Amino acid sequence: MAGWGLGWFGGGAQKSKEAPKKAILQLRGQLEMLNKREKHLQNQMDEQDSLARKYVSSNKTAAKAALRRKKQFEHSLEQTSAQIMTLEREIYSIETANINKETLDAMKSSRDAMKAIHAGLTIDKVDQTMEDLREQHDIGEEISEAITQSVGNTGVDEAELEDELEQLQQENLDAQMLNTGNVPVGDQVGRLPSAAQHEPASKGKMRVEEDDEEEELRKLQAEMAM
Repeated sequence: MAGWGLGWFGGGAQKSKEAPKKAILQLRGQLEMLNKREKHLQNQMDEQDSLARKYVSSNKTAAKAALRRKKQFEHSLEQTSAQIMTLEREIYSIETANINKETLDAMKSSRDAMKAIHAGLTIDKVDQTMEDLREQHDIGEEISEAITQSVGNTGVDEAELEDELEQLQQENLDAQMLNTGNVPVGDQVGRLPSAAQHEPASKGKMRVEEDDEEEELRKLQAEMAM
């Protein structure tokens, strides 16, 4: 008995898993036998019913005996049908219970897997990881910006560029003065001599005399009109 007990309890999960299958197989075997018995009893009832009809007029004793046997078969058939219903219900219950157990075992496995995944994780660790990621992103942005600035910076002094630009503009203005004798207008006027200063004195004097003559001519015309 001790060895049997050890074998029974030592089987563990495997035996508990095989038990529902074994029970269902046993129940189905019994159900098949009861179905055959039910069919046999139905045939016996039909046969006794035929005998009773055969002797109903000629041999009442034989007819009654046939009806009595029919009733016995009918009673056995009712019991067999009830047993069949009971076995079918038990099979259904075991199958449902087994499905529920398998589903629960699967959920337990899922729970254990989730626990294993989250074993080393805490909210603080997650927050710290996210903070580290943000910090690394910021460092990457700073590095990219520094690289961009270093590539674009050629070391040229802006003030020096402005001085060279003014010098080129002045040279251009001087060249225009030499070629045309005209002084450009604008913000360079204050820096350059006026056109009147470069005009010869004799030419200026002739212009004054022409103006005086025009004035005298106008006066003469006015007097003649009077």
